[in-house]
Amino acid sequence: METVEYGPGRLADLFGERSRRTALLWHGKQPDARTALRPLAERVAAHGVHVVVPDWDSHHDDGGRTDLLASVGFARERADDADGLILVGWSMGGLAAAGLAIHTGRYGAGFSHVVCLAGAFLVPDPISGQHPVAALPGGRRCPITLLHGTADDVVPVTASREFAAALAHHRWPVELDELSADHGSIAGARYDPEADRYAAATDRRTLAVAAEVAERITAAPPARTGRSSPR
Repeated sequence: METVEYGPGRLADLFGERSRRTALLWHGKQPDARTALRPLAERVAAHGVHVVVPDWDSHHDDGGRTDLLASVGFARERADDADGLILVGWSMGGLAAAGLAIHTGRYGAGFSHVVCLAGAFLVPDPISGQHPVAALPGGRRCPITLLHGTADDVVPVTASREFAAALAHHRWPVELDELSADHGSIAGARYDPEADRYAAATDRRTLAVAAEVAERITAAPPARTGRSSPR
């Protein structure tokens, strides 16, 4: 792992060697929480994918938009195929990823696959300031995979079910999978109630979930619209 600045004073962790595929992973609402995604990033990199995990600050006046877009520019510069970038977001980061996917034409960023982990699709996204459903049908339709834990008590799984239905209605290539996970474990993280923060998990069960999620991130994106396989 290497830590670099992707913008002035803004840090990102890099995992794996530069390769044909690059993935950009966004953490959730907690500011500057890139280290919470380390177990997931390591497992994605193990599939031969170069991984960029930036800090971003959802508490900033712009909701984190500047950080998020700067990290996209940085990751695209490192990618062999800029429009082949895999974008992954967790919780608020998943909401932001969905927002950017829907508004790709506005921001000039293309993706081969967008993966939202426990996406917080209940509020406006930090990129556009719109609720993602309100912005549909959107522009260029990259495949979107929604992964949500059935034990999530922070963002209900119904948020992903309803967003998947809206995407399918507008004929987006979308897949929804429900995993045996909670809000943190789906991203390889654990909640520390004393610190009131998420941190990188070390327990076997959570790391097994992270390995499963990494496989889904690096798999081929959904090929048809409205596919759903709850489990």
